[in-house]
Amino acid sequence: MSANSHTRIAYLVSQYPGVTHTFILREILELRRLGFDIHVASIRAPDRLLEQLSPEEQQEQRATFYVKPKRAAGILALNLRMFFSRPVRYLRAIVYALRLAGLNARAALFNLAYLGEAAVVADWMRREHLTHVHMHFTSTVGLFALRLAPLRASVTMHGPDEFADPAGFYLTEKIRAFHLLCTISEYGRSQLMRHSDPGQWSKFHVARLGVDPTLYVPRPFRENPSPFEILFVGRLAPVKGPHILIAAFGRLVQQGRPVLLRLVGDGPERLRLERSVADRGLKLHVVFEGWQDAVRVRALYRQADIFSLPSLAEGIPVVLMEAMAMEIPCVTTRITGIPELIRDGVDGLLVNPSNEEELAAAVARLLDDADLRRRLGKSARARVVDDYDLRCNAGRLAGIFREFG
Repeated sequence: MSANSHTRIAYLVSQYPGVTHTFILREILELRRLGFDIHVASIRAPDRLLEQLSPEEQQEQRATFYVKPKRAAGILALNLRMFFSRPVRYLRAIVYALRLAGLNARAALFNLAYLGEAAVVADWMRREHLTHVHMHFTSTVGLFALRLAPLRASVTMHGPDEFADPAGFYLTEKIRAFHLLCTISEYGRSQLMRHSDPGQWSKFHVARLGVDPTLYVPRPFRENPSPFEILFVGRLAPVKGPHILIAAFGRLVQQGRPVLLRLVGDGPERLRLERSVADRGLKLHVVFEGWQDAVRVRALYRQADIFSLPSLAEGIPVVLMEAMAMEIPCVTTRITGIPELIRDGVDGLLVNPSNEEELAAAVARLLDDADLRRRLGKSARARVVDDYDLRCNAGRLAGIFREFG
């Protein structure tokens, strides 16, 4: 192992750059600032055209190795070369992938596809002389890459999908195979413990995410806005609870409160949400902003009076950290790792998931109490500065990598 091999890391991610995963970009840039030599491989191409990326993202895009944009014939040819050069190892990897799938034909096909991608990643790492791969949202590809090459593997487990379906995500197999597993919350670490033998627990570390509090700065406080702007930022999918938010918001409008809801993001539920807004007579009170870049999202934070994210399942959402850093009082759900970020009544308000009446009441409480909004906002920013500062937490992750290396 060379003298600086512990600072040379391959980052394997699902999509880079990605508008919903800007925290990965920030993490990589901060690790590089700390002296790490990070090489990025992304399974998919960026989620936007080159001209829609920021200059920073464009630079990352040019330096990133992409797996899927390679033609299928090229991926197949590379896998054939790997088979003929190391037939026993390759055949054992196929058997392993099929064994994990069991009798599920669909899972078997997916696993063979992941194995094909893993071969591309392993070959790229060999050519780049990289031996340590760290993964975000790509752990199955990484699991198979370990079967094809002598690599050291670490992963950040975000949840909640892996914890909701541990068998489908091969969680136990990954815990056994990976050398280091980071979670973004104590809750996440508890779930890894739940699905593993105590002999594996020394591999688990909490590596919290974070935001830059010098970038997300307090926005002007509005004592008596009219209308009050309520902001949601996230994927328009059932797991984020947007239908619950619309229902709760409808109750506020029925009460005659001057409110405006902005939904930033897009996703499979957008059409249904738009129909729900129309059916409830809320079209004048709800704005669908669609996906926006980070600069525009910060502008929307600046004009928001309340932030609400009524998720049904989460890791710890970075958007909550962003809103908190800007002193926006947050109303969110009492689930998974969120109470580690927001202490109810101290840094924000927590409600039970799925309860639109409770959500509406919590938002109404903020509408009626300017002092509470101000107090929660200031405490929220202090919470982020103390425990969810990007630089501090990236530094802790760097320490974990150095110890691991």
